[in-house]
Amino acid sequence: MVMTWNGDEIVNLSREFLASNGASKHQVVHVEAQQAYETPAAWREGSLADRLRAVVTDLNVASNKGLSERFDSTIGAGTVLMPFGGRRQLTPNEAMVAKFPVFGETTTASAMAWGFNPYIMSANQFTGAYLSVVESLAKLVAAGFEHEKAYLSFQEYFEKLRDEPERWGKPTAAVLGALMAQIDLGAGAIGGKDSMSGTFEHLDVPPTLISFAVAVGNMKRATSPEFKGADHRVVRIAPRYLADGITPDKDALLEAFSIVEELVDFHDALAVSTPGYGATAEALFKMTLGNRIGVSLNDSIAADDLFTPAYGSFIIELADDAKLPAASNLVEIGEIGTTTAAYELRAAGETLDLDAIQEAWESGIESVFPYRSKGADKGATVETVTFETPKKTVYVGAPVAKPHVVIPVFPGNNCEYDSAAAFERAGADVSTLIVNNLTPAAVAESTQALVEEINKSQIVMIPGGFSGGDEPDGSAKFITAFFRAPAVTEAVRDLLKNRDGLMLGICNGFQALIKLGLVPYGDIVPMTEECPTLTFNTIGRHQSRLVRTRVASNLSPWLAKTSVGDIHTVAISHGEGRFVASEPVLDLLKTNGQIATQYVDESGVPGMDLDVNPNGSLLAIEGITSPDGRVFGKMGHSERSGNGLYVNVPGNKYQPLFEAGVEYFAA
Repeated sequence: MVMTWNGDEIVNLSREFLASNGASKHQVVHVEAQQAYETPAAWREGSLADRLRAVVTDLNVASNKGLSERFDSTIGAGTVLMPFGGRRQLTPNEAMVAKFPVFGETTTASAMAWGFNPYIMSANQFTGAYLSVVESLAKLVAAGFEHEKAYLSFQEYFEKLRDEPERWGKPTAAVLGALMAQIDLGAGAIGGKDSMSGTFEHLDVPPTLISFAVAVGNMKRATSPEFKGADHRVVRIAPRYLADGITPDKDALLEAFSIVEELVDFHDALAVSTPGYGATAEALFKMTLGNRIGVSLNDSIAADDLFTPAYGSFIIELADDAKLPAASNLVEIGEIGTTTAAYELRAAGETLDLDAIQEAWESGIESVFPYRSKGADKGATVETVTFETPKKTVYVGAPVAKPHVVIPVFPGNNCEYDSAAAFERAGADVSTLIVNNLTPAAVAESTQALVEEINKSQIVMIPGGFSGGDEPDGSAKFITAFFRAPAVTEAVRDLLKNRDGLMLGICNGFQALIKLGLVPYGDIVPMTEECPTLTFNTIGRHQSRLVRTRVASNLSPWLAKTSVGDIHTVAISHGEGRFVASEPVLDLLKTNGQIATQYVDESGVPGMDLDVNPNGSLLAIEGITSPDGRVFGKMGHSERSGNGLYVNVPGNKYQPLFEAGVEYFAA
């Protein structure tokens, strides 16, 4: 390798040196005798109810929904499987599955799953690392992807090794275990990261090798673990295990993978889960959560079976017409029970109330990462707003076959691609304008460019994101300051008052519209104490999940392709979405039909419970409009929709706002 700089040779390394991996190094390593792994004592003693409660309250099993929802799970409008599935969004998924981020459409998705048990790794680094690989690949297969297309990446973290052979023995044993798994299972590691700095004074991290398995496949293969319905057969597919009782025989495991993949191919597997840290008990319990479906196990299933490590096995809910596949004597396949409408777990002579077990599971780390309502808001409902007008706002100008949309992109916005794609699918011509705020001259140049774009546009859309980082003093400050520039203000007024144009603001864009006065007043006006606003979510953190919203008014052209009462399942991702207003303002909005959408439950009833209303908005308001409906602001990301998204959560995920906005100009 030769490198030059300004004509001078600065690096010249021979091929021989490069092939040697640098300077020769030597280290004495002592791999100590590996120990056996035992599950916690509380999993092995007592009644089935006691043992299951001990599993679900373990920190490695307990619900982490309150933590997960802090991270945006739908950005990019490509999420195939949500982190939590079912109509109640409670069953944790086995893998991340998302469509490739491309311009246009694709059916190709990537999947990624992880595997790691810190307690097995602490006792036996070789077996622990091997099972990390097994678990990650099994989760990938459970999510509908093929093990033969998988690659691995390892995250390793060990104590400071110093010059102590026994400490060096831990990563050595782990790497050898991971290498053996790669050879046995035909999946190579193509990258990773390691650190040998996990020591503080006399404290050491547990030996850690986390395996990440990644594969590419058709998004239609994606399979989720929540039970889909009652009276379905539940089967277990388990490979033969080695003498240690927890390591699958490699040939048996590969056969088990292929059997599950065949069931997925033929759509015979409605739900698939693979046991991990919490064994079969954890897997079965979590499968019940999402759709509130119980399970009754056969008498042949002993309680101990549920709490014994079962890495590489699978629990599958079969379709009604599915047949059990054939297998060699290396793999055990058998029906172990049926799903039930009653929310119970019947096994080993006991019938457990899953509501009580679920409460224990949800309470595990809720004091640190809350996500449920307490007190007066729990289960509270509010007025269902309904407004229907025979006189709708119409476009009176010359028809526009392909309306032009401008999307200004401010520092911190992150939804411009999704928004542009939604408008383009609806038939619009879209321009995104990057607002440059590096210098005063750049701001002035961007201001003029936006004015020119607005003047030739029919629609202005302010996208979501976190402009200016939402700091200090709340969101959308820079956007509002920009739009209050006199030239921009006049361009917006001309669009709305003289050319019958439209404006849409979603999430951060809604925050901008309401702080400009464009909603609910229909004009850019000075803010007063009487003006409604959007402020911090009552839970005090960012919220990301799917919610249900109900169309409350048919006033707005943006809702022309929906009907009052329609319910849509929409992605939300915000920290400041709580709509607040005085009682007189709320009454006026109701009277004028400006409350466009409300957060609702499964039955279409708006409420204040966090399960329904993610931010605590008064009257469960999700979106409002200007008096004529031409300006619409909403928190839910209607642009984050598309073919094959969010398949593990039921509901109507297509809200035709963009199509209605485009068709408005065809009149």
